[in-house]
Order: sequence, then C-alpha cells, then structure tokens
Amino acid sequence: MRTVPAPGRGRPNTVAGWRSLPCGPAAGHGSRGPILNPFRLYCAAQEETLDSPTKVSMIPPSMPDSTTLARAARRLLVIYNPTAGGSRRRRFEAVLADLADLGCAMDVRPTTGPGDAGHFAAEADVQEHDLVVAAGGDGTINEVVNGLVALTPPEQRPPLAVLPLGTANVLAAELGLQIVPRQIARVIAGGAVRPVSLGRTEGPDGHGRVFSLMAGAGFDARVVEGLDLRLKRLIGKGAYVVESLHQMSRRQPPPLQVTVDGVPYEAASVVVSNARFYAGRYLLAPEARIDTPELHVCLFRYGDVFNTLRYAVALQRGHLPVSRGFEIVTGQEIRIEGQSGAPLQADGDIVARLPVTVRPLPGALRMVSAA
Repeated sequence: MRTVPAPGRGRPNTVAGWRSLPCGPAAGHGSRGPILNPFRLYCAAQEETLDSPTKVSMIPPSMPDSTTLARAARRLLVIYNPTAGGSRRRRFEAVLADLADLGCAMDVRPTTGPGDAGHFAAEADVQEHDLVVAAGGDGTINEVVNGLVALTPPEQRPPLAVLPLGTANVLAAELGLQIVPRQIARVIAGGAVRPVSLGRTEGPDGHGRVFSLMAGAGFDARVVEGLDLRLKRLIGKGAYVVESLHQMSRRQPPPLQVTVDGVPYEAASVVVSNARFYAGRYLLAPEARIDTPELHVCLFRYGDVFNTLRYAVALQRGHLPVSRGFEIVTGQEIRIEGQSGAPLQADGDIVARLPVTVRPLPGALRMVSAA
C-alpha cells in the first residue's frame, strides 16, 4: 500500500493539491474506493518500474452534492499518453480535476510505448468501467479503438470517450468536442453514448487494422511515413508542411487503381473517409458520418505539384469537395492497388502496405459525444 501526505485543502490550479488516500481494499473502501492521485502515481512511476498498471482514483477535497453524483458518477478507465507536455499536459490535468469534481472514479494508466494503449483497452471490463477514456492524439485513440474492438462479444466493449491531446484531434471534432477542459469533462461525465461505425483495412496476409476516421494511400500516406517525429514535437502541424514540400519535390509514383464495389477508378491519391473532417477541422467529405455504415472514397485525380498545392488551398478554404479533379464516391468494399509496398495510413499512422481492401464495420463501438 502506498500513501501520500495530504496537502492543504481547497481546489488548487493543478492536481498537486488533491487529497490522496491509501489504495485498495486495505484502505477500507473496496474496489470502488478512493485511491492515489494519478499524477502522484505517474511521477512515482517515472522513478520505478511497476510490474502491473495501478488503478487510480481521485476524490476532490470537497465532494459534489448528491444530485451531481447521481447524474455523473461514471467509472473511468483513462488511458493516457504521457508524452503530451506544456499546454496539453495542463489540459489533461484540468480535465481530470473537473472529472473528480463531478464524482467520477478514475483508473489512470499512462502508456510507456507503442502498443500499451491497445493492451490497456483490451483489458477493459464492463463490470468495472463505465467508459474508456483515450487521452492523447488520434494515433493513441486509434490504438485504444483497436484494443476495444478486440474484445468479444461486442457487449463486452465499454463505450469510448475522448480527451484530445494531439496535433489534429480530428475525432474530437467529429464528436463535437472543443479544446476546453470544462466542456471535455462534462461530456465525458455525462455526454450521450451512441453507436458508431468504423472502417477496417486488410492486407494480402489477412492482417487487419481498424480505423475511426480515415485510411489513405498516395500523397498523404507518403507524408505520414516520412514525417520527422522530433520536428512534429517541436512545431506541431508545421512538420507536416515541411514533409509535404519534401514529398512534392520527389518523383511522382504511378497512379493508384481503386475499385469501389466493383467499379474501377484511377487516382494519384485516395482517402477512404469514415468522417467529415481531415487534418483538424478541415472539411473533406461533407456527407460522411461516423454513425453511418458507409465509407466515402475521396479520389484526388492529379498528383503534380501545382494540383497538390491547389488541393491543399481548397481544403483550407473549405472548397475541396467542389474542386476540379476531386471526386467522392461511396461504397462498402474498396480495393486499393498501386506500387508494391506503397504505404497506407490510417488515423495518421502507417498500418499496411498496398494492396489493401477496406470495408466498414457497422455499429462496432459506442462513443460519447457532445451532441
């Protein structure tokens, strides 16, 4: 059992002032009892390796009234990417502080490397967790989504809520979230839960990967593959601009062959979208919705430097859907072929190599939304 001296009472600007209590049944509270402050646990975890994730709960120095508790006392499994720093770290701390005010019990698990987020999500238990909260960027959220989808039968999958800490935060935009801690906390604590459809990529070896937002081949996948992650940590979205310019300076590969429900198309790039937005809150597929089991195939006909820049400007201005050389078709089975070994990105990470097949997964998960 680990204990932490209690600091002064009153709600401070950071979670450092939360009253922390002994963890586990030995403290006399059972499995639902208040345990350690997650940030004290996280700091301690930097100093020693824990054999297994430690469950973490928080209670505020002054408890909310019974009406608030009855409305918002959700039990949360919070999967957190600790590489988020600066304003994102402060946002994370503020959201957890607000969630504690709303009476939510929290089991906070920081990741230590690739695959951890999916592993933690696959351990979620609907008997212990009312929600799984993915705290990170779209890549971390994608790991959590894949971990939850691995749980069978589907009734064993807790709903997913999002605490956006990434560069683009596209899924947060789809769910109606603002980057405001109090609003995020209120949605997590009491937002509506609704079924959503996902997409799934599958390569020749049968290996599959699930995505919630989009899968892309061509220019955007090459940018994702070549991205300098150190530069991304320094300048955020600017790193994508730098790599985009680099990719435009290279020789253009052969066009992609895209087959949508048996109908063939040719394109320089393709994005199979399950959602409206792309790279933030830029409109890509106006009719796409994550709660409908239909994929929107966005075809970029041209791949030369001039048209690539034209597409980028149109996307920023909201005009891409009506731009020349851009077409959207819908379908249930999408086959993408091209240069052997060319990358495919899904939700901002490289997940496969061409050729691939993409299909929808209707009602595969439940998510918490602001609407």
